[in-house]
Amino acid sequence: MSQTRIGASMAVAAMVSVQTGAAISVLLIDRVGVEGAAWVRLAWAGLLMLAIVRPRPADFTWRSFRLCVLLGAVTSGITLLFMEALARIPLGTASAVEFLGPLAVAMARGTGRGRLLWPGLAAGGVLLLTQPWAGEVDTVGVLYALGSAVCWGVYILLTQRAGDEVSGINALAVSMPVAAVVATLTVGHIALPRMTPEMLMIGAGVAILLPVVPFALELMALRRLTAAAFGTLMALEPAMAMVLGLLMLHQVPSVVGVVGMCCVVAAGVGAARTGARTPPAVPADVGA
Repeated sequence: MSQTRIGASMAVAAMVSVQTGAAISVLLIDRVGVEGAAWVRLAWAGLLMLAIVRPRPADFTWRSFRLCVLLGAVTSGITLLFMEALARIPLGTASAVEFLGPLAVAMARGTGRGRLLWPGLAAGGVLLLTQPWAGEVDTVGVLYALGSAVCWGVYILLTQRAGDEVSGINALAVSMPVAAVVATLTVGHIALPRMTPEMLMIGAGVAILLPVVPFALELMALRRLTAAAFGTLMALEPAMAMVLGLLMLHQVPSVVGVVGMCCVVAAGVGAARTGARTPPAVPADVGA
């Protein structure tokens, strides 16, 4: 199997995990609030990554460590802002707006005829999904999703760099605990009083779906795909969000929304076919 197909398969698996976790998180919002649903996921993700990976100082240079810390702060921003959006707008709409971040990366980093073709088709699909001309979407929710989009675009660029400079998934063993610390400092005072033993256990399961598994898969996918191809491939995510929103949250899409979903799926497939990247050499142990 080619590196492109492997990378695309990892990215798609990550998207399925992300959207399943996001749909379950919507159900958690009613019980622990937006802040609680975001915090419990990030807190568990940080603990799980530390326990599973057990990073060593020798695995990092000061440059790569700082890069992973910055990645953690951006990761926290994605989660906190996206959860605020989910509390106000449908899952499919929030994912479509958030996709503008990867779309910007795709357009900035792309080359050749596909540089504008696939992102352009995806952008058209996003417009059909969100239907801004209808004036029915919560403006504050859209603004939160746009903030998450900015963080997601930066996340793609940082994740690719971190994956190139740090072996395995060691980068996540730093970035995820940092994301948990940032979330605790910003919303911990709101989230912690709402936690019960039951919510903590449910949060552990959700954290595996989002962000532990998908972020690990995305890190490995970005070693095999260009940032432009990965960014456009993320167009599949709003479509997945719409389907899961229908199945799990009973959020019924319009006919126009379904057409938009088909556009973003076509753009994602096109990007995946032309987005191969030569994988970098696996970094040697820094302390060697």
